[in-house]
Amino acid sequence: MTSNSIKLLTGNSHPELAKKVADRLGVDLLDMTVFKYSNQETSVVMRESVRDEDVFILQTTKPGEELNDGLMELLIIIKACKTASARRITAVMPNFPYARQDKKDKSRAPISAKLVANMLQRAGCDHVITMDLHASQIQGFFDVPVDNLYAEPATLRYIRENFDYKNAVIVSPDAGGAKRATALADRLDLNFALIHKERSKPNEVSRMTLVGDVDGRIAILVDDMADTCGTLVKAADVLMANGAKEVVAIVTHGILSGTACAKVNGSKLSKLVVTNTVPHGDKKKGCAKLDTIDIAPTVCVLCVLGTNED
Repeated sequence: MTSNSIKLLTGNSHPELAKKVADRLGVDLLDMTVFKYSNQETSVVMRESVRDEDVFILQTTKPGEELNDGLMELLIIIKACKTASARRITAVMPNFPYARQDKKDKSRAPISAKLVANMLQRAGCDHVITMDLHASQIQGFFDVPVDNLYAEPATLRYIRENFDYKNAVIVSPDAGGAKRATALADRLDLNFALIHKERSKPNEVSRMTLVGDVDGRIAILVDDMADTCGTLVKAADVLMANGAKEVVAIVTHGILSGTACAKVNGSKLSKLVVTNTVPHGDKKKGCAKLDTIDIAPTVCVLCVLGTNED
């Protein structure tokens, strides 16, 4: 797959994914440097022209304190391309930052996902490509086109190639993910189960109840995000207690913050499968149960389609 009209840029958030996308597209990453001054201000130096070019900036979020650094890098790169007279600027954000802050769920709560949308557009972004948004209404926060890619095709392929999936059941760890899980179950012609969970406070699950039958089957938990992994670990306990033969979790965004890997290692999960929307190479060293699905091919296809829109 090649396209000489694409200018692909990246910051420091996920160089491995950027290199995979560039290799598949048959292009070189634009020669540029993103660095910090001693006072922690971010600076961008571009050594190639992007005048009248179709520019794609691949920048995702990194777990921890670097999340905001990645977002600031993206905004500055977009602005640099805008002032350098790029024809069109596309932000490729496999994991959209602040996606869980998508609504006003209590008094005086900010809708931070809308703030991120405003900043991207103000900086000069003309198009956004992301994957498995936590809430699809985030697309409505933008006045520019937003393509929300789905990890489902890659997930289906992984399940068919790695499991005896005919003896499996697809499980959603909460009611919010029921639509995602049922769509996957329908494509595989499998049964579906749901876990109802109650939270005592954010990121902490107090009680879980299984709705459905997993007795003697492989339970495949599917979700959009694994952050602290508390939900997945407790869900695995519930499924095994209800007779599941094995429990596997397949998640799009493997944030894996804090002690998540230690929790997975000590859990009843036999495997945790995540895509590479977020860098997690360092996490794999300490978690033998972690496996990866590459989403670079999906991103490449949309980049090529995007350059042909005109």
